[in-house]
Amino acid sequence: MTEARPGTAAPGSLWERDEELAEVARAVDTLCADASSSGTLLVFSGETGVGKTALLAEVRRTAEDRGCAVWAARGGETVTSVPFNVVRQLLQPALVSMMPEEAREYLGDWYEIAGPALGITEPAGRQADPQGVRDGLVAAVRRLAKREWPLVLLIDDAHWADQETLQWLAAFAERLDDLPVLVVVARRPGEITGESARHLDAVAAAARPVATLSPLTPEATTGLTRATVGEHADAPFCREVWAVTGGNPYETVELLAKVQDSELDPVEASATELRVLNRSAKGRGLVARLEGLGIDATRFAWAAAILGTGISLELAAQLAGMHLDEARRCAELLGTARILTTSPALSGQGAEEELEFVHPVIASAVYRAIPDALRTAMHGQAAWAVTESGRGAAAASRHLLEVHPDDDPELVEQMREAAREHLAVGAPDAARRCLERALREPPLPKTHAQVLYELGCATLLTAPATTIGHLRDALDMPGLDGDLRVDAVFRLSQALLHNNQLEEAVRTVDAEAARLEPGPGRMRLQAVHHMWEGLNAGDAGSPRASRGLAELVRTCTGRDNSERAVLILRGFEAMTRGENAEEVTELCDRALVNGRLAPGLGWTDTEWGVELLMMLGSSYAYADRLDRAESLFNEALRAYETAGWSGGHLALAHTYVGLAHRRRGRLETAESYQREALRLAERVGRGLPLYWSAACGLIDTLLARGHIAEAEEIAERYGFAPPYPSTIVLPDTRSVRGRLLLAVGRAKEGVSELEAAEKAATARGHHNTVLAPWALDLARALASDDPVRASSLAADARRQAERFGTDTAIGEALRCAAALETGLRAVRLYGQAVTYLEASPCQYEHAVARVEYGIAGRSEAELRRGLTLAEVCGADGLAERARGALDSISGTG
Repeated sequence: MTEARPGTAAPGSLWERDEELAEVARAVDTLCADASSSGTLLVFSGETGVGKTALLAEVRRTAEDRGCAVWAARGGETVTSVPFNVVRQLLQPALVSMMPEEAREYLGDWYEIAGPALGITEPAGRQADPQGVRDGLVAAVRRLAKREWPLVLLIDDAHWADQETLQWLAAFAERLDDLPVLVVVARRPGEITGESARHLDAVAAAARPVATLSPLTPEATTGLTRATVGEHADAPFCREVWAVTGGNPYETVELLAKVQDSELDPVEASATELRVLNRSAKGRGLVARLEGLGIDATRFAWAAAILGTGISLELAAQLAGMHLDEARRCAELLGTARILTTSPALSGQGAEEELEFVHPVIASAVYRAIPDALRTAMHGQAAWAVTESGRGAAAASRHLLEVHPDDDPELVEQMREAAREHLAVGAPDAARRCLERALREPPLPKTHAQVLYELGCATLLTAPATTIGHLRDALDMPGLDGDLRVDAVFRLSQALLHNNQLEEAVRTVDAEAARLEPGPGRMRLQAVHHMWEGLNAGDAGSPRASRGLAELVRTCTGRDNSERAVLILRGFEAMTRGENAEEVTELCDRALVNGRLAPGLGWTDTEWGVELLMMLGSSYAYADRLDRAESLFNEALRAYETAGWSGGHLALAHTYVGLAHRRRGRLETAESYQREALRLAERVGRGLPLYWSAACGLIDTLLARGHIAEAEEIAERYGFAPPYPSTIVLPDTRSVRGRLLLAVGRAKEGVSELEAAEKAATARGHHNTVLAPWALDLARALASDDPVRASSLAADARRQAERFGTDTAIGEALRCAAALETGLRAVRLYGQAVTYLEASPCQYEHAVARVEYGIAGRSEAELRRGLTLAEVCGADGLAERARGALDSISGTG
């Protein structure tokens, strides 16, 4: 037991905490011993008043005694709606102590991404990606931890932390293996539900076994009582202290302080007075004690409770309606009464200290003691005071959330502005709360639809089903006209697409386009129609849709982005249908301005979405214009990394950069990008089209490398099997899975999968034998059992390849035809395939053709050339095959 004598008593909440303190000491020792050590995460759980805060205070003392830097933050019951509140408390003091140039240097590229969330720089203007901001915060702490080693991070009352902080903390907890930092978190069990609870559970899962703090035993309560009020405290009195408090350390310490203040004799005869004293230390008793300090002190304490965290003396005085000198007197009085204390201001050196409540229990009790009507009114006054102080609409919004609706147009505008500020720092959930509150006011009829539109945009990525309702309501009201209405229809169709309602998305844009006069708005919706049709993996009306798009293209010169979008869509359609590749390239080139993306049509512009530009890059990639595809996809990667968009957009960028490298034959590099794409996609959510693209691309690359077992393992782990998504995936999902099944010896299933690919491609009119090479693999698979059908498939694939006209398509078709022949005819066809593929930018396919040409002609020279190419490409299986053939020819096998 942790014991001490009167006058030097250990804090009451540290009694019987020997195991926890020993764990803390070991963690601090580990941290201080080696700057290259792994990080440690400790989580302490316990009910109200059980000693979590005191334990964290002891962690701070222990760490500071060892020379550690200690940064601390605390959640608050009344400020859970304030995004990044806790992480801002944690990091902002260290960052504001630096010069701006120094902070920028330490945070590097993450400064513009994480800085706005931390309040150290203004947002860049565009809507921030929440995942990117989280990654930026993780990177910021990692860099600062190395600079400040040894560093200890303390987070108290994590159950009251804002959701954005908990998302960051869960991500950070997974990245501690190579970071010398000690993180200590204290929380109550079962206090929250939903997303916040899930994130806290993830933090707990990453920690050492969570330590649950128990109340004091009767023996510890006796020791603490005698250490506090004197050894003469008799046993009955000590037992009553334990009975009254239930062993709760906070209540025990407060009760014993009352015993000392009242000079109560700690003997059995006085024990009956303990219950009365205990009631005065909590709940209504605490309120009565507060009221006993006078009306001014009470009013000031209420103002502090309304402000909640980072309590400015000046703001609290303004809210309490008193002069600053009077406020200082009240703060001192409340400090003496162990209700308020001071803390360093977040605004940095030289700033006046801020106030905080001594314990969260006190803060909650004071806040709840404010009469309901007065509490609501004070929140309204606080919102006005915060706004007048220049802290912005977002800072005032948490108070406005508590105000009753009152048909106030000004409040609606404040909440709309607050939502924009929240979106700019990567807090869409906070933006949603503000806009939902604005709707309850409600808005004026002329702005009601606009608020619904803004709410729909804010929830598009996180809650597409909810977005659909908001945007439909907005479109049914007056107030959305012109480009804004067109954009609302586009957003609604996006939400329907994300909600797996693709056909409804098409019908929605069609209905709106039909009521518009010819012009950019109508052209945009017509383009969106064809974009969703182009992404549809189903059987719906391809010939009619294709004719409509071809007719639309005839009127396009590329003079605006709507026309450029139509040109891109037609180019993508022509590529998937296997039309002439030169025409595909010409259509795509017309959509560019001086060889670059047009203004307003960039990777981070939101008017069109990422799908359109991925179609553009894919068209170039499969038309053998890999130089342009690589340039576009690398530009996407740079744009998303710079903007901090590290969710689905970055996953897609890695997928398509990987695709470009796969097409080039840089298989190792492709695999690296595609593994990262799959990691990022999994964070966004399994089952989405981007997830399928990442998995499919990786499996295709692993098969090309000859890593069959790895490809099979990835397919099993990530559910690469039917049912497939309703949108197109590149490369073709069924073709890749059919090739995988053949590679692992499941020939019958492989043939069945490739036949399913044939059926799906025929229904859609997709005849590009490079994009969907099912015919080539199916012909080889049927060569022995059904040579007539195999020959027919190969001949048809050759016709389609010659129609498309790229060296890669023709070379691959010739290679397939050669595989069905023997003798000199096979050698001649392989030779022709090599000629075409040597001119192709796709070096892996060239390497395969060289090796097969060498095997067919028993040519050591060709095999050695093929082996060299295979090694350069990273095609390990092909290289092994070439070596085996060389050994056989030379007689050393």
